[in-house]
Amino acid sequence: MRLATWNVNSIRSRADRVAAFLQRSDVDVLALQETKCRDDQFPEMMFNALGYEVAHVGYSQWNGVAILSRVGIEDVEIGFPGQPCWSAGGGGAGEVADTETEARALGATCGGLRVWSLYVPNGRTLADPHYLYKLDWLAALRNAGADWLAKDPDAQVALVGDWNIAPQDDDVWDMTVFTHSTHVSEPERAAFGAIVEAGYADVVRPYAPGPGVYTYWDYVRLRFPRREGMRIDFVLGSPALAARTTGALIDREERKGKGASDHAPVIVDLAD
Repeated sequence: MRLATWNVNSIRSRADRVAAFLQRSDVDVLALQETKCRDDQFPEMMFNALGYEVAHVGYSQWNGVAILSRVGIEDVEIGFPGQPCWSAGGGGAGEVADTETEARALGATCGGLRVWSLYVPNGRTLADPHYLYKLDWLAALRNAGADWLAKDPDAQVALVGDWNIAPQDDDVWDMTVFTHSTHVSEPERAAFGAIVEAGYADVVRPYAPGPGVYTYWDYVRLRFPRREGMRIDFVLGSPALAARTTGALIDREERKGKGASDHAPVIVDLAD
């Protein structure tokens, strides 16, 4: 099985690129983030014509996650247990929130593999309430993930997507640029590490080690041609899934050309 994840930064703007990627890369299951559309706006028929079933959750022009699969989609779940919501009033995870302002987690079972397409909150700045929301969100994900493995240690679970965290210094082109910034702060890195410690390994890094290996390049200041990127998109696999991993790559070529997303797809190959 071939699994991929991609922050597509608007599926309606990049549907043709996604379709071409699926055909060229022979991907069985693709998780998408930042689709930026409502469910009724998602170009599902295009992917159905290619043999993919689609699960999507999106409420507006923000956020949005999807899973495309040609090996079946079952037990679709919007949001993981305990997932906090961002308050429309900006108060953070502790308030009663309008759940239709967020669409950040979608789970589905595809060919026996439980896939979670995740769009982790950005955090904005270290002083913003959204930063605390991000940490709460990651803590809840860690607890849910640990519970899944406690119930079934042999579960095939993939936590994939845009994590908005660079867990190692090598994952950004210049750490001095990110002094006092989100994505590299110790609490964020600790939150990412807690999920790894709960049993979910970064299955891509052994096959695509750094430094200089990135998944995201900002559109501004010629970041991509200058190789000034960040590694913030990951596939974290349960022990059973990690044992099946036979290869992985970051498709940097998809960041090139007119109409590209600012992220590149991350691809993982799994043994039968």
